[in-house]
Amino acid sequence: MSQANAEAVPFGIYIHWPFCLSKCPYCDFNSHVADKVDHARWRAALRAELAAGAARHPGRTVGSVFFGGGTPSLMDPETAGALIADIKTFWPVTDDIEITLEANPGTVEINRFSAFAANGINRVSIGIQALNDRDLKFLGRVHNSAEAMRALDVAANVFDRFSFDLIYARPEHDPKAWRRELREALDIARGHISLYQLTIEPGTQFYTLHQRGDLVVPDEDLATDLYEITQEETSAAGYGCYEVSNHARPGQESRHNLVYWRYGDYLGIGPGAHGREAVIQPDGSTKPMAVRRHRAPEIWLDRVEKQGHGTQEEMALAADERLIEMVMMGLRLNEAIPTLRFERIIGKGPREALDSERLETLIVSGDLVCDLSGLRATDQGRNRLNGVLRYLFDHSA
Repeated sequence: MSQANAEAVPFGIYIHWPFCLSKCPYCDFNSHVADKVDHARWRAALRAELAAGAARHPGRTVGSVFFGGGTPSLMDPETAGALIADIKTFWPVTDDIEITLEANPGTVEINRFSAFAANGINRVSIGIQALNDRDLKFLGRVHNSAEAMRALDVAANVFDRFSFDLIYARPEHDPKAWRRELREALDIARGHISLYQLTIEPGTQFYTLHQRGDLVVPDEDLATDLYEITQEETSAAGYGCYEVSNHARPGQESRHNLVYWRYGDYLGIGPGAHGREAVIQPDGSTKPMAVRRHRAPEIWLDRVEKQGHGTQEEMALAADERLIEMVMMGLRLNEAIPTLRFERIIGKGPREALDSERLETLIVSGDLVCDLSGLRATDQGRNRLNGVLRYLFDHSA
């Protein structure tokens, strides 16, 4: 087997639906509240940009499709069906292709689950975020805990695979309460659960409140306690922490997200979507490119209708940029970044590609391991990954 093909990561497709019923105060995603959406017009535009992407990437095999947002469960199920049919027309797909839809547990979305399944969706990821009404209100969610439970029950009956999200390290988050809530969640889960520590992102309502001192999040010691409880309870329930915030039973990992974390190629379509594409050049070679679509929905829509795509920026990625991206993504996983991947993408092994002195410091500190299998973060290293990455790549640190 050639080195180029020895680590085959299937091609991924990400489709962004930008609209939500309301904007959550912690959310920094490209989401917009709209009173009215012309679904036929949006369906045509997404299909047009998908066709443009297919022309750039002939012969790939698609292993996963992810409808993200925004709230893609608010789109017409027929829109998802048309895009899935187009994908299967443009490319061969794997026998076990994973096609995920992000959903919220509102009544409108739940009532559409069967229609989405009939149109080709085979996995949903539901934004629950908390299992009690007080914290749901704090997080700006429009559903209550009863609706969350109903959504999970319907998902379990409609889809073979589903996941849901919870957010921890909320203000005054009591460790005993989090342990009880997490146990309840794991009793409901069916193979996959995402558990995110609340972060305060610039540009969000929470950021403004935090800057004013009106929102206080747990300090580092309490956040660490909550993280450790998360690892204890998920492990006891048979869920491996295969990525910093994602836990799964064997075989239930998110295949689409693994494309990102294993630094595979993927096409992103829709407003603000990003892609990592190996674009075929006139001489037959490929060039790694970072592609970004215009964020503003109306501008994106206008550009697609005029030129067939809504690309705002397309940049060739230099070797050092690919190295940083690959390591930043790969160290999130509980597996090694294979030496083969370093050689395929960077042209040299991890010890040659990285600052040897800083790498050795992180190995001695117990944060990283570098051996014949490649480079990986230890549990300790993943728990403080931002600091590890900053030290590894920021030479002013």
